[in-house]
Amino acid sequence: MATNEDKISFLPYHAINEFMRPDYKERIVRFVFDRIDQIPAEMHKSLDKVIKNLVHVPGFRNSSKAPINFKINNILDAFEKSPALVSTILKTWTNINLELQQQVFQLLESRHWKLLPIEADRTKLPGFMTTWPTGEDFETLFNAFHTRFPESKVDIDDVSLMIVWLSGRLPYEFDENLFQTSDESQQPI
Repeated sequence: MATNEDKISFLPYHAINEFMRPDYKERIVRFVFDRIDQIPAEMHKSLDKVIKNLVHVPGFRNSSKAPINFKINNILDAFEKSPALVSTILKTWTNINLELQQQVFQLLESRHWKLLPIEADRTKLPGFMTTWPTGEDFETLFNAFHTRFPESKVDIDDVSLMIVWLSGRLPYEFDENLFQTSDESQQPI
């Protein structure tokens, strides 16, 4: 029988808006649409479908066909409210940033984070888990990233977003025992 401790809490994907600056959200959306030709056809269709269904651009019956400068503000408005739009844009952004995806995945694995396989479709989840390991703040993880990959020119925002997406977690509640094995939790500090 499941207890309250066995239950996992999720926040819908659009809860990420509380952790992203408006200028960074716009940067991510523009990045995705500036590189739309770099994504697989199936992913492009999925993104078009979400835009068509969730974003309204005045003067266009199909919002996905509108030029990015016409639809950017409407996409950003929908990004605030739609978990499906957020997850699709983040999945697309991750697919464009394959090197960063691999590097962050390696970093998190080396720090004993419990992760879905890198190829898993995270859009199928109900949202982000709410627990985050104590002591693993974005600055600490960014410093560890640059120690591991000193040649990287990626900024803290992109590393942090990739951590959130790959881990499926937002730093909402902190748990000092989140990724400890039973042996680690018994060792003196």
